[in-house]
Amino acid sequence: MQFTVAIDGPAAAGKGTISRALAAHFGFAHLDTGLLYRAVGRRTLDGVPAVIAASTLRISDLSRTDLRTQEVAQAASEVAANPQVRAALVAFQKDFARREGGAVLDGRDIGTVICPEAEAKLFVTASAEIRAHRRWLELTQAGHDADEAQVLADVKARDARDAGRADAPMKQAPDAILLDTSDMSIDAALETALAHVRDRKERHA
Repeated sequence: MQFTVAIDGPAAAGKGTISRALAAHFGFAHLDTGLLYRAVGRRTLDGVPAVIAASTLRISDLSRTDLRTQEVAQAASEVAANPQVRAALVAFQKDFARREGGAVLDGRDIGTVICPEAEAKLFVTASAEIRAHRRWLELTQAGHDADEAQVLADVKARDARDAGRADAPMKQAPDAILLDTSDMSIDAALETALAHVRDRKERHA
């Protein structure tokens, strides 16, 4: 069975948590597309040319524990500017989405560019203030000295970049349901997402 769940939305809205939970509940494979460019960037730091790194990327490359460093983030930003790298990673995502057994992909342009034909689509969001507070809590609980006002400024700046870029801007697909988690518990948000995907699966059967 091929069944794709496309989940888009800004940073710290909860889409990763919801995506992983949906995949676990339905037995689907899960892909955090935000790791793709980091994985390619990491491989370039190991000496692999960017286009080869992207065209030979494996799922196992996304499980590396060293993808969250600043060095990798910089390398990811550099490879993302390469059209051949972007084309290879688009193909990677499309192949993953149509794998047998079902797939959940979360990112910024899944429902609009990567998988416009996805059987279920969600756009998960929350106010910038709420998302910044969540990110600030994550940072402080991890032992980082973070300023919440600066985190909010960073969140707003990233939102503007993601929504304003010429290539595959972040936006809600016309047929995606909007899930605003600003005033929702994670359990309530997940139940709404589960109900939507369950309904779409029944229609698809």
